[in-house]
Amino acid sequence: MLKFACLCIALAAAMPLWSQVEPSASGGGFDLDDSHMMTPPPVSQDAYPVVIGTEMRSNYLSGGLVFTTAYVDNLVGGDSSTSDEMYSVFPTISLDRRTARQGESLNYSPGFNFYQHDSQLNGISQSGSGGYRYHLSPYAVIVFGDSFQQNYNLFNQGNPFSPSGITGTPGSPNTALIAPFENQLTNTSSGGIDYQYGRNAMIGGSGSYSSLHYANATTTTGLDDAGTTGASAFYSRRIGRSEYVGVVYEFSKDITHPIDTYTVTNAVFGFYTHYFTRSFSLSVLGGPESYTTWAPLVPRRSSWTPAVQGSFGLQRPRSTVTASYSYIVSGAGGLAGTYKSTLANVSARFSLTRTWTIGGSAGYSNFDSAISNQGISGIDLGGRTISAEATVEHRISEKLNAIAGYQYFHESYPGIAIASSDPNSNRGFIGITYQFNRPLGR
Repeated sequence: MLKFACLCIALAAAMPLWSQVEPSASGGGFDLDDSHMMTPPPVSQDAYPVVIGTEMRSNYLSGGLVFTTAYVDNLVGGDSSTSDEMYSVFPTISLDRRTARQGESLNYSPGFNFYQHDSQLNGISQSGSGGYRYHLSPYAVIVFGDSFQQNYNLFNQGNPFSPSGITGTPGSPNTALIAPFENQLTNTSSGGIDYQYGRNAMIGGSGSYSSLHYANATTTTGLDDAGTTGASAFYSRRIGRSEYVGVVYEFSKDITHPIDTYTVTNAVFGFYTHYFTRSFSLSVLGGPESYTTWAPLVPRRSSWTPAVQGSFGLQRPRSTVTASYSYIVSGAGGLAGTYKSTLANVSARFSLTRTWTIGGSAGYSNFDSAISNQGISGIDLGGRTISAEATVEHRISEKLNAIAGYQYFHESYPGIAIASSDPNSNRGFIGITYQFNRPLGR
């Protein structure tokens, strides 16, 4: 029974805890509800919005077809001197349905990727997610969800019409992007609950389990499968019409194999969130973190370190800007061992006219070994990843859109051959999508 109860709690963290007051998409006005609290980004598990104003939809069924073609000057993981053209086809289907009491969402997109010359890299990439939200009362909500990605990373995901979001939650996933053309599968199951028990007080909790698996161990030497169990609990208090403070407890256990390493962390964050408007917020977090790490040839060690994080999100009718920064000790997906992780991300989109939109994003990840002799027996010393993207989108018609963009990728992991020979790669792409939308319940 205890295991069953823990599993029910541990179905959480990747899907959002649904706020009692849903943030406005317009960004105008400052009409925060006095009776219902917001669920601040440090505890909501939700990603900041990446779509602009009227692009957001609910109660719809949509489907379509995406075609992209790209040129890559350095096929990381293949012949380092090889450049190639690639072509991708992505059918897509999405369902979003909401009522006053509950909501469901489903998304699925398989991808078929073809290379002009390096046909051994041809393959299938797919992504999917599903979520269910239910309001137990006007002041309590539970959420369950699951998401998976196959070959889902900077290059072989390939669908530029699927932007990812930035969260303000402590301990957000920090997978190192170090095998962009390898067959890998990730999955996250999650669930959580939050409850506003007073006019200005809220509590909640969530749990999750995520896994990372590489299908071909012979071509991913130095990379390891990983499993992460996480749980959190929070207390949030509204101290002003637009100000929130609170405490978040975070637990995480990372296990890697076939190189067996173990990382257990416990962190307590104090946080402060200020809402300038319902769709513009700034959050800061900080507190102590304890970690314990061990491996078959590395004795168990424990220590304390400060942990910090900050994020902000702004959504206006014609623009969105989001950013986050964190410094924590954790495991790193694909790398065996325990690391001091520094993570930073920024994303922005601007609507120039009714039919033209520009966008850009950048990410930085740095992983330093948390123990001095971690470089033994296949346990890596860490490294860093830098990525950037710029796009231009044009709405041709109600159902037809086009995009062109550029992506840059740099990585430095001395202990991993697949990522150390030629660490830089550039990719230019163009794409076009046809998409239909069908309203539900109208």
